[in-house]
Amino acid sequence: MKPTGLQRFFGMLLHKTAKRTNLAAEYDLNASVKGFPSSPGHRSLNQLIITIAGNPSNASEKTGTDSPRWNTRPSVRTCPAIDNINPGSKFNLVSYHAGHTIVHDDITYDFHILPSGLISPDCINLVGTGTVVHVPSFFKELDALKAKGLKDADKRIFISDRAQVCFDLHSVVDGLEEAILAGKKVGTTGKGIGPCYSDKASRRGVRIGEVLEKGVVESKLRALEAGYRRQFGELKYDLEDEVKRFHEYRTKLQPYVVDQMAFMHKHRSSPSVLVEGANALLLDIDHGTYPYVTSSCTGLGGAIQGLTLNPTSIKSIVGVVKAYSTRVGSGPFPTEQNNAVGEKLQRAGREFGVTTGRRRRCGWLDMVMCRYSNAINHYTVINLTKLDILDDFDEIKVAVAYQLDGKLLESFPAQADVLDKVEVKYVTLPGWKSNTMGATKWEHLPTNAQRYVEFIEREMGGVPIRWIGTGPARNHMIERI
Repeated sequence: MKPTGLQRFFGMLLHKTAKRTNLAAEYDLNASVKGFPSSPGHRSLNQLIITIAGNPSNASEKTGTDSPRWNTRPSVRTCPAIDNINPGSKFNLVSYHAGHTIVHDDITYDFHILPSGLISPDCINLVGTGTVVHVPSFFKELDALKAKGLKDADKRIFISDRAQVCFDLHSVVDGLEEAILAGKKVGTTGKGIGPCYSDKASRRGVRIGEVLEKGVVESKLRALEAGYRRQFGELKYDLEDEVKRFHEYRTKLQPYVVDQMAFMHKHRSSPSVLVEGANALLLDIDHGTYPYVTSSCTGLGGAIQGLTLNPTSIKSIVGVVKAYSTRVGSGPFPTEQNNAVGEKLQRAGREFGVTTGRRRRCGWLDMVMCRYSNAINHYTVINLTKLDILDDFDEIKVAVAYQLDGKLLESFPAQADVLDKVEVKYVTLPGWKSNTMGATKWEHLPTNAQRYVEFIEREMGGVPIRWIGTGPARNHMIERI
């Protein structure tokens, strides 16, 4: 079956996650699917997008994706991993800070909390368990999307009753905590994600489902505010205003809140399911560059746990790797180029964060990180993005090893201060100095561009690069069979 334009649009989502190695996993739709993965974080080097695609009568690819560095949500490039999705319901999981931009039918949409599947009129969307939700922003963003003509958007979006509420109080605390860190700031988005997850882990957070219960939010919010006031002193925060607003949200939010387990069970026979997450692996709370990480699990494991997927049903895992490296916010970045090279990558790649507008830090591709990510997520195939951004370089460097005090490191360091001190060993490859924008066939690439792709494959231990992104349009993609 030839994919529709809308189906090809969803193919974009996986590709311009452009800075990282994203992770894709194929699933058997007959397996039990009862949940959504936890995925939020501050910035990401690889974000998690998992696609469950298939048709009961015509089994197509079921693929999920993740990325091995520090980026946030995807912009609009192409990943054919979902090009052949058949029409039907799709479910997206997105976190509040997961800013990304999508251009569809010449209209630009900015997403921060809502799933980008809302662009499709046939798509049912769920903000799932494991996320944190800033309710005022939920409604503000929904109104903005409706104003741009998204049909019945408010009837196609739901929130898990187990998602956590992110209050304005959390944003205030986020800023205070960053100020205390001074020169060692994490570089958060300032949206309160970390404090919200801290309250969740401390078992004093508020779930979305509790917003619907009379008096629960007020009592818990007052207790939270009192605790933070004892810690920080007087807060520039209007407690009574937020309490009043949540009295109103109790009724306003009700149509959107669902029992996720029952909801997913009801829809698990849908022809296709897209799970959209926020961050890349190097922002994972356990495997990332701690403490410069987000507050949740961003790898395949988080998706399996959150979705309660049967691990034995995973058929393939697709890593989406940007052809160079980027990072937003603070933290170690061994291959960062604070020079003309970094400026050139930033300018050509248009590397700015959607949610914060912050300039992304840029550098050479780091195969040490990519191999580390592969060791955790076990990619079976790679989607390489933004190859065209390297078109104008005379030579291209790729990090292949780290040294510390003259000794070769055998593995990716767990300590951020160690990662900050490593000496990067590069291999220098010749550039191709010709235009690859829009190339759709392998033979259309210059010889040196082909050699660059093949070098990455070898460094990844032979994991094949099946897709290569060559531009911003959905058809700017090479598929190698």
